[in-house]
Amino acid sequence: MTLRPELAVSAAIFRDGRVLVVRRAREPAAGSWTLPGGRVELGETLVEAVVREVAEETALTIRVKGLAGYREVILESAIDGRGRHFVILPFAAQWISGEVKLNEELGDFSWRTLSEIADLPTTPGLLEILSQAGRLITG
Repeated sequence: MTLRPELAVSAAIFRDGRVLVVRRAREPAAGSWTLPGGRVELGETLVEAVVREVAEETALTIRVKGLAGYREVILESAIDGRGRHFVILPFAAQWISGEVKLNEELGDFSWRTLSEIADLPTTPGLLEILSQAGRLITG
């Protein structure tokens, strides 16, 4: 089997001056605080994928505002037989409706200001992405 980079999306969801962060319950990055998201499926646009992933992981409805950068994660070993190189496109988004109901991939969530996230164990580059996403939201 040939392993190739996998495309994923995530969302920095803003609501009332706070952003949603979630704690991963599974590898990769189990225990780290990050953004909800996941893999892009064949035939989906990036925006469709992030809206779907957020709904699946959190039960929230969002409005996507724009791309907030990119991250790459290259792991030493494959996860569940899947690839080990992920290209992640995080989007800035606004909360539209719903209350957070996490799926099995996530262990906890919190709505926080950017300054309240600085002390959390996060995935690499999260604060930089959140700062860029915040600029897109506030315009």
